[in-house]
Amino acid sequence: MAASTPQPARTVIPWTTIVLAAATVAAIGMGVRQTMGLFLKPMTMELGIGREDFALAIAIANLIWGFAAPFTGGVADKFGAGRVVLFGASCTSLGLIAMWGATSRAGLIVSGVLLGLGVAGAGVNALVGAVSRAAPADKRTQAVAAIGMGSGVGILIALPYTHLLMEVIGWQTTLLVLAATCALMLPLAIPVSGRPAVAVTAEKPQTLTDALREAVRHRSFWLLNAGFFVCGFQVVFYGVHLPAYLADKGFDSKVAIVCLILVGVGNLVGTYLAGQSGRYMEKRRALSLIYGLRALIFLGFLVLPVTPVMVMVSSALLGLVWLSTVPLTSGLIATFYGPAWMTMLYGVVFLSHQIGSFLGVWLGGLVYDATKSYDLMWWISVALGIFAAAINWPIEEAAVQRTPTGARAAT
Repeated sequence: MAASTPQPARTVIPWTTIVLAAATVAAIGMGVRQTMGLFLKPMTMELGIGREDFALAIAIANLIWGFAAPFTGGVADKFGAGRVVLFGASCTSLGLIAMWGATSRAGLIVSGVLLGLGVAGAGVNALVGAVSRAAPADKRTQAVAAIGMGSGVGILIALPYTHLLMEVIGWQTTLLVLAATCALMLPLAIPVSGRPAVAVTAEKPQTLTDALREAVRHRSFWLLNAGFFVCGFQVVFYGVHLPAYLADKGFDSKVAIVCLILVGVGNLVGTYLAGQSGRYMEKRRALSLIYGLRALIFLGFLVLPVTPVMVMVSSALLGLVWLSTVPLTSGLIATFYGPAWMTMLYGVVFLSHQIGSFLGVWLGGLVYDATKSYDLMWWISVALGIFAAAINWPIEEAAVQRTPTGARAAT
């Protein structure tokens, strides 16, 4: 693929403004995504379908998100993130409208496809490259952490906002209001738009094909993929199935709202700490710590009495290690390969995350319908947490070595 024509650096918009706009997009896009679990029980009861049907639609949304992420990332790296935000905001609104009109499993699947495309363009994955290129080199991890914190704020706002709407106007009309809310992302595409500047160096600019070839030959890249698979499995299973799990235990619906809000609060703190952790420890070590802590938290659902207080405390602790993986994972990609094709390469790793998300949310519904219990899912989440902690430990946290032409040298 031919290298893109060098463009002058954009100086009109400060990098802090770009980060703020990206964080706001993530707040809306990721916040709306996190509310889907609130619709599981009322929709399945009213439509007369199983939880696996609804879970499959959300699982497909996560899978589509994953497969689309490298493509939206490639567009963002080559042409700027503005057009993918416009695409993502539009698809999210259409997906919510499709869910509003769904009367069967097929209608939910159409909604899932649109929602997956939507968050691929208006989620964290589509914006990491824009903020990484805009921010100074020593501020990249913190800039990406700001997007994760923005999504945490979005969760804090979206959950009570959606719950209140559902109480007042019902779940169907709420979907239409959320679709209109997503239109607020459209003007935010302006600050993150524009073709990225191409750095002037003595080396030949790396093409997209070269970047992919370099990554797939890199052992640490695959270790990072394996760990991020686990991240997706755990967080989407928890976020979608927790409200139904707590309802099965006889708890008031407000308990689930409080728990998910506590996840959002913890996520703000945890993502900030992850963004600062590079000063104190290697990113790979921090990732191993995060996944190990997750395993302990999920184990609590199996060995401790399940009470509202226990679930609230667990949710707050889980929030600390929720999206804190994002700045660390994206930071490792920048360390390995630099920022030029970062959004696309992060999209490839994110595909692994979303395959995990698909399995987490779908298996949650399948296991529940088969056993009328989530116990097996808690055990799987514990085992995967231990696996991810181990697989991140041997990652080599260093830039790949390239020849003068930009090709990766053998290691």
